[in-house]
Amino acid sequence: MFTTKLCTGIRPTPEFERKGLAKFSVNCGTKCGHDCLYCSTGALVRMHHSFKDAGVSPFASGYSIVDPATPERVAHDASRLRSRGLIQLCTIVDAWAPEAQAHGLGRRCLAAILSEPGWSVRILTKNAAVRCDFDLIAKHRDRVLVGLSLTGTPAKERELAIIEPNASPISERMAVLKEAHALGLRTYGMLCPLLPGIADDANSVNELVGFCLSCGAEEIFAEPVNARGPGLRRVQEALLAAGFATEAEAVGRVRKRELWAAYCTSLIRTMQSAMESFDASAKLRFLLYPANLAEADLRRIRQHDTGIRWLGK
Repeated sequence: MFTTKLCTGIRPTPEFERKGLAKFSVNCGTKCGHDCLYCSTGALVRMHHSFKDAGVSPFASGYSIVDPATPERVAHDASRLRSRGLIQLCTIVDAWAPEAQAHGLGRRCLAAILSEPGWSVRILTKNAAVRCDFDLIAKHRDRVLVGLSLTGTPAKERELAIIEPNASPISERMAVLKEAHALGLRTYGMLCPLLPGIADDANSVNELVGFCLSCGAEEIFAEPVNARGPGLRRVQEALLAAGFATEAEAVGRVRKRELWAAYCTSLIRTMQSAMESFDASAKLRFLLYPANLAEADLRRIRQHDTGIRWLGK
């Protein structure tokens, strides 16, 4: 684990506001210790000084970068800022990843935000440790949305353990989301990314959508895997090395732009069909950057774009 010093606590996040996720963001580091192989964050923050200071590549694995002083800056901004609203905790890292847990960053940031009126929080994590803070969340239950990223079903838990080596198993994440609902906490679904060969088939999508709705999800966000950076290659290689040749081949195919477009277009329809089957289309938020789609793909999608959040320029 490396530490760094960030400059911000609570900051506006126009891109996540366009996604319908939050108006503001809090991040407690620049490299998450969950080490998900498909992660595209390295491509987004590769110029940050923390990587140079630590002498590491933003695309390497096996390390994390965190700022232990983040809650103090968050507390300062929470009391200082006049314009208030929904904050996502976090957008580029995970406030309950192992290194964040070591400093209690998730709970400390939550406490700092919720101590001031006018703020609400959208939690997004891949770690079951968030349940340790349900006592705090319950005291502010109307102001907190709990989300655990679900990237597949329990049937693919072995494959996902290869791809997301330090995240909690999918079955544990699902148990925590179910527990949150049982406690009367607000929840939402985050199905991102739904990888080809792992979670893009109709049966898996239906199972995930049904589960999120059974947990009282107010919204369900979904997204294809981001092809930016070396993530897809790393996922393909790791799956192949672990003996999951079929899944590795499926991931490898979408490294080609035209096949990624076909996967994305198919995934949209699969998500829409699943939401329709549960009479929950109004809750779908499919996050779509159309830059890698051909005009023919775009025409087909626009003919039936229920639930799509069109992003990018």
